[in-house]
Amino acid sequence: MQLEEAFISQGLFIFAANLNDPFMIIFEEALSIINNTRVSCTTEHVSLEISAGRILAEDVYSDVEMPPFDKAAVDGFACRRADLHGLLEVIEVIPAGKQPEKAVTAGKCSRIMTGAMVPEGADTVIMVEHTEETEDGSVRFLKEKTSANIAYRAEDVKQGQQVLNKGTLLKPQHIAILAAVGIPEPLVFRQPVIGIISTGDELTEPDNKPGTGQIRNSNAWQLMAQANQLGLKTVYTGIAADTPESVKKHISEAFDKSDIVLLTGGVSMGDFDHVPEVMQKLGVEIQFKSIAVQPGRPTVFGIRDEKFIFGLPGNPVSSFVQFELLVKQLVYRIMGHHFRPAVLRLPMAAEYSRKKAERKSFIPVRINAEGLIEPLEYHGSAHIHAYEEANGLMAVEIGEAQIAKGEMRNVRQL
Repeated sequence: MQLEEAFISQGLFIFAANLNDPFMIIFEEALSIINNTRVSCTTEHVSLEISAGRILAEDVYSDVEMPPFDKAAVDGFACRRADLHGLLEVIEVIPAGKQPEKAVTAGKCSRIMTGAMVPEGADTVIMVEHTEETEDGSVRFLKEKTSANIAYRAEDVKQGQQVLNKGTLLKPQHIAILAAVGIPEPLVFRQPVIGIISTGDELTEPDNKPGTGQIRNSNAWQLMAQANQLGLKTVYTGIAADTPESVKKHISEAFDKSDIVLLTGGVSMGDFDHVPEVMQKLGVEIQFKSIAVQPGRPTVFGIRDEKFIFGLPGNPVSSFVQFELLVKQLVYRIMGHHFRPAVLRLPMAAEYSRKKAERKSFIPVRINAEGLIEPLEYHGSAHIHAYEEANGLMAVEIGEAQIAKGEMRNVRQL
């Protein structure tokens, strides 16, 4: 049993003995709070061209049979199997989209194209490359045997059959199915709008040269990119100063314009970290404000009037990782989808060790060409450059200080 599972089985979610924080919960409890938060899912119709990435809000049924008729699976000649080893007289050419005019009888065949309707009387389509034509225009089959090479009526889908489930995350293959069953504007769940705020007097925007004591604001642009990657609309309110008044103004504006507010910085225990206090004054019910996890310990989550706010740490790796782990989970819940991240189980390419093991860690890794997990050089939650080559996150559990080379581990793909 893993250490955090032991804590859960005893009903103990606090790891304060080593971390000196009576409000800290383990990561699994934070994720459970997100997954059990009540959300309101509304729907809308959208056109097929913009429906990829959306979540289907109803079951979909086919109004037709697929294929709608017996059709040729190859270019060739439609004939009777009983006549394969004799000369076949060509009586008709059948292109795709044309209904056959003649039935195939003994010793006869029709030249047919892929996708065309198989004529009455034919039970086999021989491939054109398996035949030769004689001087009089007849056709001779050159092989000993052949498959039927026919896609039979309704063998893929029957009329009235359910073809897609409510809650499906629409991908290109699903768009093809919707188009095939005559759904030009599928009903999907509405996407949440994401409000983004950065806090800190030390921040300046990317187009400015940082002055003494300043750094460029990367968190907001990173979070906008992560939200945009999910197809979400974002509202950026700018940089809030390190004062309660400025933080309150920005949070209020973001709540007015969005469904989920993402704020970075100002959530720790310093003299200028006003976010949790301001949240409470604005009527936010805080669900948690400290997680036994690296990176992202001082992550705050709250609810106000069916809207949500995350106070994310100011370090860029922390905000990046907690978006992936927690924010994305809530986004998909609002969109009516039970999100399951892509996880691979692979062996370690090298040994990994750490000095402190009081918290669960998520470290950047690269899955190499041999299918091995390579831990990347990582200096901590400010080291966003460690993620330049990262294509996965690997969890290191509470109490786990060393992972051996060759050990099998789960990697969440990025």
